[in-house]
Amino acid sequence: MDQWLEIRRRVLVEGVSKRQILRETGLHWETLEKMLKHSQPPGYRRTAPVAKPKIGPFLGQIAQMLEANRESPRNQRYNAKTIWLELQKDGFRGGYTIVKDAVRELKARRREVFMPLVHRPGEAQVDFGQALVRMAGVLRKVFFLVMALPHSDAFFVMAFERECTESFWEGHVRAFEFFDGAPWRVSYDNTRVCVAQILGPRTRTLTEGFKQLLSHYLFEPHFCLVRRANEKGVVEGVVKFARLNFFVPVPQVRDFKELNAYLLTRCRDDLQRRLRGQTRTKAQLLLEDRAAMRPLPATPFEACRTVSTIASSQSLVRFDCNDYSVPVDYAHHPVVAKGYVDRVVLCCGRQEIARHQRCWQKERQVFDPLHYLRLAERKPGSLDHSRPLAQLEQPECLQTLRRRLESEREDGTREYIGVLRLLEKHSLSALTAAVEQGLRLRAHTRDAIAQFLRPQEPWAETTFRLDGREHLRRVTVAPCNVRAYAELLGSGRAALALSDGGAV
Repeated sequence: MDQWLEIRRRVLVEGVSKRQILRETGLHWETLEKMLKHSQPPGYRRTAPVAKPKIGPFLGQIAQMLEANRESPRNQRYNAKTIWLELQKDGFRGGYTIVKDAVRELKARRREVFMPLVHRPGEAQVDFGQALVRMAGVLRKVFFLVMALPHSDAFFVMAFERECTESFWEGHVRAFEFFDGAPWRVSYDNTRVCVAQILGPRTRTLTEGFKQLLSHYLFEPHFCLVRRANEKGVVEGVVKFARLNFFVPVPQVRDFKELNAYLLTRCRDDLQRRLRGQTRTKAQLLLEDRAAMRPLPATPFEACRTVSTIASSQSLVRFDCNDYSVPVDYAHHPVVAKGYVDRVVLCCGRQEIARHQRCWQKERQVFDPLHYLRLAERKPGSLDHSRPLAQLEQPECLQTLRRRLESEREDGTREYIGVLRLLEKHSLSALTAAVEQGLRLRAHTRDAIAQFLRPQEPWAETTFRLDGREHLRRVTVAPCNVRAYAELLGSGRAALALSDGGAV
């Protein structure tokens, strides 16, 4: 480069002739012309493509094999070695290396190029991810929903037991509350929770559940082309970001409530971050997103799946492959089951008759022992063989009471079940205290133990008071005339005697 600079300076600035430079340096005339034409050495330039006599005739065949890979399963596609073996069958005599180089070059030409996009305020993208969590000491997989706003890059993350309609709804409701508004456009992949059938590149038949969500929040859904997740690339990146930053190291939590509280805190903290190329934080950009969003409806969306069914003869209602108990009075009655992500609510008409914690396993029976106490009172022989009542907690004092009742009374078991039915109105701790008091006083009956619970009942105080009723103080009540009552009794006896044919 020093010689290049010196020769250009002498010829172009000082005016030294080219012949003088050639005599001094011994350079070729074409080399000197190149130095004067270019400010720096241009390097070797090929004037014609390199001839490939061995691989050239087979490049078209290699391109066809690579095109066929698009329609084949990922683990049954052509690679460089299988292509080389196939070419040998057709007369190729070259080595494996030139085939590998040709495959690499053809693949590079075929790689897709993406257009940078602009994201307007008020748009959102949604996707699900999976991660490992140690919950209650057990390492298990959870699903988490991510809703991202590409304009501000704010996002919301919430974990669930399973990717289903209820979790999909609940995630949207909580995300909209977090952003304090409903986006006007939300992008999805072709998940079965939303899409019942794909009719064309952009035409979809929506599920009934997704239509309910759309009708409540009135946002515009946008579905990516099949196998084109890059159309919602922002949320795809956020799913990876959340997995690497929120789930590493593996969170140690007791339940989903604690896990989601942790994720919510991390989402709020992330709003204070400033992205590369931005002059404002995510929280500041989120204000522009909120201004473009729709306001939330006055009534929140009820994120539950509703199923109409009939309670069985065992007073059980089936929902999502599990059976949940209802009071025995509602057996054989039509019941509506409402499944939320954390609970199942059972209703008959407009009345809520039972509520259970949601069971996410399959083919399980979930009982509330109190639902079967009325039936056990009619069938006391079933007490020791009942699956629901086997789950009922019975302290030692209750077991002592049962032994005394069964030894003292012929119907002792039924009377003991009557004591257990006090749990329908009172807590176990209150009943335990009343039973202990009854055992000390040897008052073992149901009515006696109920008397010990009376101070906790709102109707226990029956004494009439004049406090706050000063106007009644002027009321005078005349004393009762006992003689009039005696005369009434006498006239009654006379009437009875006459009806029997006797004399007074």
